[in-house]
Amino acid sequence: MGSRGPVPRGRISTNWSRDLAYAVGLLTTDGNLSKDGRHMELTSRDKVQLITFGKCLGIDAKISEKQSGYKKGSYSFRIQFGDVLFYQWLLSIGLGPNKSKTLRSLKIPDKYFFDFLRGCFDGDGSMYAYWDPRWKSSYMFYITFVSASTDFLIWLQKTVERLTKENGTISSGVGTFQLRYAKKGSLVLCKRMYNGKDFPRLERKFTKAQKIFRINQVHSNKKS
Repeated sequence: MGSRGPVPRGRISTNWSRDLAYAVGLLTTDGNLSKDGRHMELTSRDKVQLITFGKCLGIDAKISEKQSGYKKGSYSFRIQFGDVLFYQWLLSIGLGPNKSKTLRSLKIPDKYFFDFLRGCFDGDGSMYAYWDPRWKSSYMFYITFVSASTDFLIWLQKTVERLTKENGTISSGVGTFQLRYAKKGSLVLCKRMYNGKDFPRLERKFTKAQKIFRINQVHSNKKS
């Protein structure tokens, strides 16, 4: 069993910052709020992601292993902690217990929206690329965000469009919905999400995105 963590009441700062916005993005996608009004947890297959999450919130809670309920012998990691005031603050911005299908819009300042979006991407997002032979071997790539709540994805879609003029498409899957952006939108979103230096991120997804962009640049140079 994982430790609840030695986090006293009101220790976590709720002053908006890039770190806090990223941590909220992770909680929105891979986190869970207990019904007791105090405890929260974040689960991930990447232990380093939980270490980064803890640093973003300034907590020193224990990271433990958690057996997957879907695949026997498969494990993930989780961090559990308690902070009444932080829990109440999360409620005030739109998060809550059993949020997967009830999640709607969140109160995220525009200044930190793309740090929040990067947290969502590192939690439940993905990026993929392929060569499309139908269009003279065009190099295609997409960035996607997944949620069980279509209302949440609609809010993401509208906020991204308001801030960037890019409009993604929402489609349904098996028990989930997907917000997807094609090449131009992917470039715009990643430029905003990965803006600046020394910001929290999941390194393997950042590295994959950079590789895709390098391939695209080389291919574009050859065509010109």
